[in-house]
Amino acid sequence: MTCEKDAKMSVENFTSGTGFILLGLTHQRKEQILLFMVFLIIYLLTVLGNLLIIILVRIDAQLRTPMYFFLSHLAGLEIVYVTGSLPQTLAFLLDGNRVLSSTRCILQGSTGLSTGSTECLLLGVMAYDRYLAICKPLKYASAMDKTHQLLLATSCWTIGFLFSVVYVAFLFHHPFCGLNYINHFICELPVVLKLACDDTKLTEAILYGLSAFIVLVPFSVILCSYSCILYSIFQMQSAAGWHKAFSTCGSHLTVVTLFYGTVISMYIIPQSNSFPDRDKQIAVLYVAVTPLLNPIIYTLRNRDVHRAVGKLLRRKSFKRNDKHPSLVELVCIYLKSCSL
Repeated sequence: MTCEKDAKMSVENFTSGTGFILLGLTHQRKEQILLFMVFLIIYLLTVLGNLLIIILVRIDAQLRTPMYFFLSHLAGLEIVYVTGSLPQTLAFLLDGNRVLSSTRCILQGSTGLSTGSTECLLLGVMAYDRYLAICKPLKYASAMDKTHQLLLATSCWTIGFLFSVVYVAFLFHHPFCGLNYINHFICELPVVLKLACDDTKLTEAILYGLSAFIVLVPFSVILCSYSCILYSIFQMQSAAGWHKAFSTCGSHLTVVTLFYGTVISMYIIPQSNSFPDRDKQIAVLYVAVTPLLNPIIYTLRNRDVHRAVGKLLRRKSFKRNDKHPSLVELVCIYLKSCSL
């Protein structure tokens, strides 16, 4: 049975006002199967990669620093985010049924918005942490003690959750009439707002202001922090100091560029009706690609993480073969080559 027939059957079983119908990424069955395989691999690798970071930070004493503490929270955010969106997308791609109930739409949209908002704030905190470490080294220990770490991380999670609650409350205050088609593959709340029956100008203005605050305030902190960091780096006389500072901040800057580039395109830049598929094309980047790349970016050239992985593998006590290198040696050789 073709996807068009599946969609028609879904519509026939859909009662007005009870949910939403996702149009998805494609109507071709072969393309859906291909996307299912690709998204499944991305989801598994994302969860495993971010879970590895959390485990390493928990078990390795040398990684129990503020930078890795916040990195473990970022990894946890990515796991929650992809788990809230990709499994549902995989189910739709597999069975062709794209009807999403209002409750599931609210849960999916609010989870994505909450974790996304928290990540915006957390990236700002991580930039501030790097600023203190490089520009204020004498005050770093007291400014980033365990109490302050917990306070900053908890604040990011709380503000992100509250922002999501307010967004959902304003959004679903409006009535939705008839068959609610969403030109997307997930329940993205800004897209859902376009389906409301009544006037949404006031709600759009309020939610736009909140979104701008959540995105631009931490982004401003990041810009200010790295401006001060760059100034401090240029004052350094040692080439080793330059290398250490750039290696410490390079991974974070890469993640910030990927994340904020897509989020600003989705939530801040005005959207044009000339490109109806623009939202879901951008969403593929921050729903699937960015969460997968984050653990790779933070670990590929990070010698502290390489050392922690080597210690973890040695605990497994692999037996060495005299003629061939052990698995531990092969992994260590690979990680060392990535650091060159």
